[in-house]
Amino acid sequence: MRTLIFRTVAPYLTSLMVLFSIFVLLRGHNEPGGGFIGGLIAASAFAIYGIACGVAPVRRSLYFHPMAISGAGLLISALSGLFSMMFGVPFLTGLWAKLEFGGLALDLSTVLFFDIGVYLVVVGSITSIALALEEREHA
Repeated sequence: MRTLIFRTVAPYLTSLMVLFSIFVLLRGHNEPGGGFIGGLIAASAFAIYGIACGVAPVRRSLYFHPMAISGAGLLISALSGLFSMMFGVPFLTGLWAKLEFGGLALDLSTVLFFDIGVYLVVVGSITSIALALEEREHA
C-alpha cells in the first residue's frame, strides 16, 4: 500500500500523531491517558510511516535504535521508583515538587517521570516489533 497519496500524507500524519501522543502522555495523571496509551499512539504513527515510506526512513527519523529507547524508558521508570526510596517511602510512591522559574511555577512528580519511562518503553518495543515485521515482509 505505497500509493502516492499515502506516501505524501504519511509524514504529516506521523507528526500529528506523535504530537497527540505527547499530549495524551502529559495529561495522563490528571485525566484518562498516560504513558502506555501515548506510547501506543506514537508507535502506531511510526508503523504508518514505515508502511508508507519503508523501514529505513523510520530508523533515520528515530535516531536511536528502538530497543535503546525502550531501555532508556525502563531506566527512567526504575529511577523514579528508586527516588521515592531515597526519601524513606515505599518503592514507586509518588513524590511531588514545585519549581519556580521567574514567577512561573512548574509542578514535577515522580509519577510523571514513571509515565515518561512507560511511554519510551512502549514506543521502543512496539516500534521495534513493527519494524522487524515490516523488514521481514520485504525480505
